[in-house]
Amino acid sequence: MIQVQISHLRRSFPGLIKTTSGGYLADLDPDRIDLHRFRRLRGSAQGVSSPDVLTRLSKALESWRGVPFSGVGSEHLLYSVVSPMLEERWAAVAEWAGCALELGRAKEVVAYLTPIARQEELRERIHHLLITALWRSGERAAALSAYEAIRSRLAEELGVDPDPELMALHTQILRADTIEKTPAKGTRPLVLSREDGFVVRNDLPRDIPDFAGRENSLAKVLGLAAHDEKRAKVCVITGTGGVGKTTVAVRAGHELADEYTDGQLFIDLYGYTLDKEPLDPHTALGALLRAVGVDPDEVPESLDERSALWRATLMGRRVLTVLDNAVTYSQVAPLLAASPGSLTLVTSRNDLSGLSGARYISLNVLEKKSSLELFARVLGEDKVIQEPEEAQEVARLCGGLPLALRVVAGRMMSRPRWTFAHVVRRLSEQNRQFRELQVDGQSVESAIDLSYRSLNPELHRTFLLLSAAFGRNIDLHGAAALLDLSPVEADEVLQDLVSVCLLDEPHADVYRLHDLIHVFASQRGRTDIGVMEFDRARQAHADYFTVTTDRAAELLGGPRKSEESSARTSRYSAELTSREAAEEWFELHQDHVAEVVDYFAAQERAEDAWRLADSTWKFYTIRGRAGMILSLHERVLAANDGSGHERGRAVTLIGMGIAYCISGHFDRSLELLTEAKSVLEVVDDEWGMFRALSNLAMVYERVGRFREAAEAIESLLGHKIAVSDPKVTALQWANLAILKQALGEHGEAIQCAENSISSAAQNSLEETRTYATRVMGEALVSVGQVPQALKYLGESLNLAVQLRLVGIEIFIHNSFGIAYRAVEKWDEAVAEHYQALDLALESGDRSGDAEILVELGVTLSKAQRHVEASQRLERALVLAVERDERYIAARASAALGRLPGPLVKPDRARELLTEALRTFEELDLPEVAQTREALQELDG
Repeated sequence: MIQVQISHLRRSFPGLIKTTSGGYLADLDPDRIDLHRFRRLRGSAQGVSSPDVLTRLSKALESWRGVPFSGVGSEHLLYSVVSPMLEERWAAVAEWAGCALELGRAKEVVAYLTPIARQEELRERIHHLLITALWRSGERAAALSAYEAIRSRLAEELGVDPDPELMALHTQILRADTIEKTPAKGTRPLVLSREDGFVVRNDLPRDIPDFAGRENSLAKVLGLAAHDEKRAKVCVITGTGGVGKTTVAVRAGHELADEYTDGQLFIDLYGYTLDKEPLDPHTALGALLRAVGVDPDEVPESLDERSALWRATLMGRRVLTVLDNAVTYSQVAPLLAASPGSLTLVTSRNDLSGLSGARYISLNVLEKKSSLELFARVLGEDKVIQEPEEAQEVARLCGGLPLALRVVAGRMMSRPRWTFAHVVRRLSEQNRQFRELQVDGQSVESAIDLSYRSLNPELHRTFLLLSAAFGRNIDLHGAAALLDLSPVEADEVLQDLVSVCLLDEPHADVYRLHDLIHVFASQRGRTDIGVMEFDRARQAHADYFTVTTDRAAELLGGPRKSEESSARTSRYSAELTSREAAEEWFELHQDHVAEVVDYFAAQERAEDAWRLADSTWKFYTIRGRAGMILSLHERVLAANDGSGHERGRAVTLIGMGIAYCISGHFDRSLELLTEAKSVLEVVDDEWGMFRALSNLAMVYERVGRFREAAEAIESLLGHKIAVSDPKVTALQWANLAILKQALGEHGEAIQCAENSISSAAQNSLEETRTYATRVMGEALVSVGQVPQALKYLGESLNLAVQLRLVGIEIFIHNSFGIAYRAVEKWDEAVAEHYQALDLALESGDRSGDAEILVELGVTLSKAQRHVEASQRLERALVLAVERDERYIAARASAALGRLPGPLVKPDRARELLTEALRTFEELDLPEVAQTREALQELDG
């Protein structure tokens, strides 16, 4: 697990993490570490003037982003590391607040400490400073209320009174016998109306106590109040029904109440309310004008006059207005204030793009962490801790939609015996999901249905047909196939659905239905648009996959297609013109192909199923996803049985053989490839037999049957298919170079590698060039040309990273380890071997594990790190024996047999060396002489 995580980090931060004898080291500038930067800035605040102290402490506190190591789940870490760090933070917070109060900036202290005090309910120093700041801001009642709150908590939870300083402050506020009784300049007046008749009021709905997961969006809204007072500000909060738009707007309104001292107004425009028409702007303005004190008899009749009076009434005032559930631009535009310093928050399921100058904030569903946080706040942390996996599954079934999460939490609150496991069962039952997601008048299905009803007939059809797609991500050309439109026409209607928040666009020209919206559309699809139309769309999308995977596989250098396969075309196929585009397409749809294969199998279209699977194996091989190759081809094999497609069956067996080879099951791989070759000989498929034999040669090499593998490749190089195809020729020369290297024929290995590199360069075969330069590097090490070898290996690694060829990258790092070992750079060599193992573990390509462990063991042994060497070689031996990698097993045995006596006793060493010698002699390999010599030394 550690190796996998380190590998992820290395990819994110290239060159940062080093492998040392004691473990892993991240070596970087301390100022890039939040904690170090915080401590440096805090320390620099000592002994300077108050304004500078405040500035430096402010910068120091900016380094904090929540609780360190949150989610790790280690009590030891929490108490030994995190708690002391948090104490440093709270001490700095207190220092900052004390300095700010000295400078007369009490309101800033209130704004900063209020959320911290809610979080740290028993930290008396923080509460002392907050209460002081409230008092100095003229909020005497709020200060007394805050004191009472902490006094009650201390009594209930600890059975103690506040400390003497806090009690003395309370007494001082009650008596108001010092200068602090005078409100600070600019504080909010404690009046409800003014002489000019303008009414200051707060119409905001109740702020929910369990607000969770929207901190970033909320911060963006709050940031609008911090600057630019020269114009009226508008913020539009958009998102699908139930995503929490109103919740964010209301929370922001309450947080900003002290900034907008002339009132906080709220009006529901009923854009998406069952059995209610949207509120027209004429009526809405009448309500708003009367709310701020305009005499009903003085409210004009026309819309334009009402809008003008509204703007005039608010001019010069700081008012926050929430326009909830807006539906159109024309509904909102007349309601916008024009007064500098005012803020209007608009919530809508439409993008309302006509509002020039507005700030737009789009809310998506909650991440898993935020979903669990919401459950914890509503139901209590213990409930979530007791069933963490089940709670996560409930969050997944709710799709992270806040409305759905709150409905579930509400039902569990009213049914204390319900567990998360019970909720999972109820939500997983067919056709029951929406019935479970409704409580006390709140219904997820109704929220979606209101948006659905607002669509015109064309958008109805588009929305429902999207649910017929394979997979959750739908690209533009795939959508065009579903809708039977041109890509340009499809783009127009898809953008309309994005505008009303029924469809997400996570990337350009890539679309996705939210999980629950997808369920809604699927349930309505066949009934509302008809079975025939729904099935036509699904068929069209499946055909889109067959054509596009063929093209993508061709760009990736996959197997050559038959004439009938190459002739397949579609006006909907994606416009792929480069290897990068093909990889991106496969990345997007790699998990969707299995659905299409299952569809073809159900339709008894066995040929389409095996052709589709055959087009995908190259991509999955590059990514090391042996499990996906195997799963896909097993599905195809089951669909193909009894269909009479013998060629399809053989091609599927080749794919399975490749998958078993990648995963290290070489016996099974040889069995499947041999069977495939026999079937292809019967059906006289020359290209298929060539392909089966080339893969057999690859597996022969893995199990140490080097001479058989070399003979197979030499016969392939003389075949007319190889002669006519430079791609095949270049690849097979590289394969032959590896075999010559293993057989000790280093000069021939270098010549074969040169042939491969030359052919690959002439024909722009970058993947093959990557492979061949790695082989050349290793061959050059064998003849002592290490500097030249490192140059080739560096070139190979750059290409592998650029092309994302993880399978080749694994062996490049191992080859680097061999090269560094040759010049006795032990630390560098060990680090490269470990990097190879990390990548193999991360990618799932385990075919080289035993070989890499042997090379690592040999390196450690030569570096005199014999205990570590013994551990790695023992593991290599077990793996190699399990997989029947006889050559690797022999190498592991020979290396173990040469270790010093205390680690490997003489009898076992003799046994290991004897077994290794037997294998090397049987395979006719150059290691025979070295092993005999080791045995003779052991016998004295």
